[in-house]
Amino acid sequence: MSLLLNQPSKLLCFRRKSVLVRSSPLLSNGLSSSLRQTPPCTIIDAVPCGEDLGKLVIYNANAVHFTYLEKKVPLELVDNPMVTIGSSHGWVATLSQDDGILRLQDDLNPAASDTNPKRIPLPPLVTLPHCQTQIVTNVSMSSSSPEDENCVVAVKFLGPQISFCRPAQRNSEWINVRIANPCFYSSRVMFSEKHDLFRIPGSGGHIIASWDLHKDKHKNPKFQRLRFQNLPKLTKTKREVMDSCYKSEHLVESRTTGETFLVKWYRKAVWRGMSKLSTKALMVFRLDDEGNAVYTKDIGDLCIFLSKSEPFCVSLSSLPRMFFPNNVEYMDADEDGYFNLARSSIVGDLTRMGTGVYIPPQNIDN
Repeated sequence: MSLLLNQPSKLLCFRRKSVLVRSSPLLSNGLSSSLRQTPPCTIIDAVPCGEDLGKLVIYNANAVHFTYLEKKVPLELVDNPMVTIGSSHGWVATLSQDDGILRLQDDLNPAASDTNPKRIPLPPLVTLPHCQTQIVTNVSMSSSSPEDENCVVAVKFLGPQISFCRPAQRNSEWINVRIANPCFYSSRVMFSEKHDLFRIPGSGGHIIASWDLHKDKHKNPKFQRLRFQNLPKLTKTKREVMDSCYKSEHLVESRTTGETFLVKWYRKAVWRGMSKLSTKALMVFRLDDEGNAVYTKDIGDLCIFLSKSEPFCVSLSSLPRMFFPNNVEYMDADEDGYFNLARSSIVGDLTRMGTGVYIPPQNIDN
């Protein structure tokens, strides 16, 4: 068990308010039966319990303490950050170095079955000429389970290739697409429930590529150019810092309000015994269907979650005791923190918080 479990995180101590734990019946996995959905959570660790298994330790976004579950998971999913290559809808994606097979697993989903974990192998990957399929940027799913008949899984690889498949269909195989424009090589794919499209923002966020699930068979992306509006006035120092940062763009959709946001994440390499990326700024833009990207410091009671998982957005009014509306919570391999949009303030720490994966709210009735 890591040292993280032996002492409370300094970041957690000052970023969360104290609350009383509600007394209510608990399910076998430690979740309250009075909730319709689980709160967003992150996977902290697993306490070894023999045979390469560990009992899951999570941190709920509306809690002040870690939660120790009875749910047993493979230790390698928690201990080896290279095993988990992405996550969507609570399913983690793993890529075996032995057979090269990409699998979707629900082991790290606190609401999933403890005794009957689902591990779904996807078809063997096909590498397009002058592409690679060893390094994955992220994974996205069009529905909450790859067992749904119409679920499409999208895998974005570092470089030109993006691949799609329908795991539940008989004789499923990959549809492989080479993206010509290099501005998409390091981009992350997301699924828009509102538009029924897979979408990818280009580097800098000025263009979005999208694939229709029904009309074009994924082969031909459509492009939308964005017009940035209401840009903030930055000091020379702030602008120089942001220009020196590593930048990434993330599309996220609020299913409660129907809004789409583009988040620009600015991180800079710092030395803490080794080189780590530290967040220096975030910018959020509200998108409309006409291609306008309006800078905003107010997303209402929403909270955006960025991590190794597919980004998601939660309305805090829908979950009890959720804190910090109008925030972007972020987590990476070596960093954990949140950004308050109204104040443009960062509270963060260069420390590893578990797997670097946020699990979105899950229906506990399942």
